[in-house]
Amino acid sequence: MIHQYKLGGYNIVLDVGSGSVHVVDEAAYDIIALYKEKGRQEIVSYILEKYPHRADLTPKEIEACLDAVGELERQGKLFAPDDYAPMAGAFKARSGNVIKALCLHVAHTCNLNCAYCFASQGKFHGERALMPFETGKRALDFLIEHSGSRHNLEVDFFGGEPLMNWEVVKRLVAYARSIEKEAGKNFRFTLTTNGVGIDDDVIDFCNREMSNVVLSLDGRKEVHDRYRVDYQGRGSFDVVAPKFQKLVKARGGKNYYMRGTFTHGNPDFLKDIEAMLDLGFTELSMEPVVCAPEDPAALTEEDKPIVMEQYEKLAMLMRERQKEGRPFTFYHYMLDLKSGPCIYKRVSGCGSGTEYMAVTPWGDLYPCHQFVGEEKFRLGSVFEGVVNHAVQEEFRACNVYARPDCADCWAKLYCAGGCAANAYHAAGRISGTYQYGCELFRKRMECAIMLKAAEAGL
Repeated sequence: MIHQYKLGGYNIVLDVGSGSVHVVDEAAYDIIALYKEKGRQEIVSYILEKYPHRADLTPKEIEACLDAVGELERQGKLFAPDDYAPMAGAFKARSGNVIKALCLHVAHTCNLNCAYCFASQGKFHGERALMPFETGKRALDFLIEHSGSRHNLEVDFFGGEPLMNWEVVKRLVAYARSIEKEAGKNFRFTLTTNGVGIDDDVIDFCNREMSNVVLSLDGRKEVHDRYRVDYQGRGSFDVVAPKFQKLVKARGGKNYYMRGTFTHGNPDFLKDIEAMLDLGFTELSMEPVVCAPEDPAALTEEDKPIVMEQYEKLAMLMRERQKEGRPFTFYHYMLDLKSGPCIYKRVSGCGSGTEYMAVTPWGDLYPCHQFVGEEKFRLGSVFEGVVNHAVQEEFRACNVYARPDCADCWAKLYCAGGCAANAYHAAGRISGTYQYGCELFRKRMECAIMLKAAEAGL
């Protein structure tokens, strides 16, 4: 399978099976499109007729291009077969029951009242609660016990708002540091916060102990304050933006992400990206809202062409700023075409429910944070271990080849079938697909590949 598209002045041909990307001129672009459909002489005649003013396009040159396409096919760089299905379940089967990451829900409560919150303002459709230290301690022990030979272990402090249980977060990090050397492990921590509770202690601790921080900011003040309000209905932008600036400045180049959400209210989200750039932030992410179709925040079909255009304009802005020496990162355009991820990960996906789990304040285990509160997806607890093996096996079997809708999709080896939670909430099963999200993902991949072509100076 190949995918061809034009963007940013480039004619791009992606070979899905091999992952090879070819940037070609217009004639070669057409030749590749016709290569499997027409005979050589038909192609020569077609190209000569379509490009009568190109003196360089002689029959001999067109034949040479056809030979080059044939050689790329023999090398497995064009029209490569899709023969990965037999290994689809191998990666998760081979990893057994090894767990490498936990998302610790240290606070099922929040000091903001965001209308679009998938977690029901931090309650996850249940009761408000804070994780006791002993439960978190047991979760860290559970992770070590089930991590096999893995050295690096990932722990995300999540909520709700984790800063509402800040002292427990600090105690858990201290505990992990006290045991990691003897256990032969290295903990890498991430904190996701809305910023309201940030103070000098939070900044100093995060910049010392957190490998990454994810900071929730929706861009323009009027956009951010539309949804991200406190319980009195007051917008939080003026409170959190200066705190984020102070934290990022103090991090001195260590990893962080400004994580925004765009909705039906701001499908023109590039303006929000630009607002964050104006605030001095350069590590950015803007996520499409995922909510019930009837929710006022939900993206609509009418929003889709606007969003698609925004992704393209964002890519052009990134290219311009790169040339000017003012680069910035957009999370969804991060792409390594040369060295990763491996084909097993590209087929099997994120590892939710197998390698990665979420832990509630009570110690219950769920496949990921987006399934918390969905009782049928409860896997067990950090005290008893995984007991719902049927659900875990369902997640273990979840891969791109288990999703019929993915069979003919050119982007399937970039998303591994997409998010299981989004699929479940959109289609009622984790092996389904969230079609709206799929369309946005494909556009993001086109933009990301185009930017790689620009980086290579092609």
